[in-house]
Amino acid sequence: MADNKPWVLISEIGDKGFHEDVVDIINQHFHIVCLKEFLQNPALHGPKIQGMFMWNFSPAAEPSLLSCLPSLKVIANGGVGIDHLDVPYINSFGVKVTNTPGVVSDATADMAMALLLASARTVIEGHLISVDSKTTHVPQSLMGVEVTGSTLGIIGMGHIGYKVAQRSKGFNMRILYHNRNRRSVEDEQAVGASYCEKLDDLLKESDFVVVVVNLTPDTTGLISHRELSLMKPTGTLVNVSRGLVVDQDALVKALMSGTIRAAALDVTHPEPLPRYPLF
Repeated sequence: MADNKPWVLISEIGDKGFHEDVVDIINQHFHIVCLKEFLQNPALHGPKIQGMFMWNFSPAAEPSLLSCLPSLKVIANGGVGIDHLDVPYINSFGVKVTNTPGVVSDATADMAMALLLASARTVIEGHLISVDSKTTHVPQSLMGVEVTGSTLGIIGMGHIGYKVAQRSKGFNMRILYHNRNRRSVEDEQAVGASYCEKLDDLLKESDFVVVVVNLTPDTTGLISHRELSLMKPTGTLVNVSRGLVVDQDALVKALMSGTIRAAALDVTHPEPLPRYPLF
């Protein structure tokens, strides 16, 4: 039966690719070819590969690769977002694209709250001071700002955004949200959220702004100079969506000028950041 297992292409095994435990599971159902091995002899491996498992955008579904995989049936993307995939082009080869919706919704919502709390309560700064052998006192500036009772603005009230609202309710936060479509009255009442039809209104009123949108042409650069200028000077921007949703040059200027108080970022473009002012 083992010889009947289909062949799949993956990036590599290890820290930069698939964890060994995951590879053990894949091996139960597929024969694996790593990208480096494939590139050494594409004529040998290409015709037998029926699936491609993509992790951290690799292997990249580029035309040069797809043209070498005549038997390819599916590209399985490990993650929710597929903005890095040209789905219509891939489909033109008769290849389906799959993703894993909802698999990291709780984890992403947890991270949003962790970033919000760490920024508000200067957790990282406090840690650096506490472990510095030169520290003789703790400055008053490390007290940070209040989270409980503050106003949270959520941009993108989808599956993850709603989970952020659920968590923030425990901090008695006033919750505002902006979304392409307004959620049901029942959903709003369950978390105590109020709908802002205009993004500008949310930005002006929020102490913390959490961005939880998919990356699309409409959301690329969604938060730029104008949007940051509308936020409170005591406001904090939290981004758990995609790095390109925020204009990073505009963010650097807003932070350096004091236009906003702080930013807490789960994502940047590129990742990791080079020696760039935001870093």
